Amino acid sequence: MTNQRILAHFQESAELKMQAAEVLEQPISYAIELMFSALSNGNKILACGNGGSAADCQHFAAELVGRFERERLPLPAMALTTDTSILTAVANDYSFQEVFSKQVQAFGQAGDILLALSTSGNSASVINAINVALERDMRVVALTGKGGGEIAKILTDADVNICVPHDRTARIQEVHLLTIHCLCDGIDVALFGGDAND
Repeated sequence: MTNQRILAHFQESAELKMQAAEVLEQPISYAIELMFSALSNGNKILACGNGGSAADCQHFAAELVGRFERERLPLPAMALTTDTSILTAVANDYSFQEVFSKQVQAFGQAGDILLALSTSGNSASVINAINVALERDMRVVALTGKGGGEIAKILTDADVNICVPHDRTARIQEVHLLTIHCLCDGIDVALFGGDAND
């Protein structure tokens, strides 16, 4: 029984990834263009999300500041999920719903990108961060699922919603991680050309 469940997880994940590839190829490509443009103009990428999505934000920032698959100069990306003093101060003094929006107000500038992750598309703290980003003339790349939720409704035509066509949180997160790797690879190729092994 356990082995069957394990195989079922792998099969469902693999099937979703192939299905999602067709749906998400274009929005991922557009997100890469937005990020490349921002980084090449001296702007930065801020990332926010809760729980597993917070871990994905940190993963993304680490790949840009450190490296993905090639040696290169560090790229300016910052996860808004890591400073426990800021997170707990804002949550305590205001509300948890403002833990990311306050940081976008502090660090975000026109031309920057907000990478906003929410598997449901309904996370209040992420929605508030998006609203502040849009007020500051930042562009938003949203990674969502389950139809995109409220986030899909507030994005502008200049933003991009990479919405995984699935309702199961674990499967959405798996595709979000693959998407993050696609973004990192696309940014590297757009900025530096070729392949990491060239």
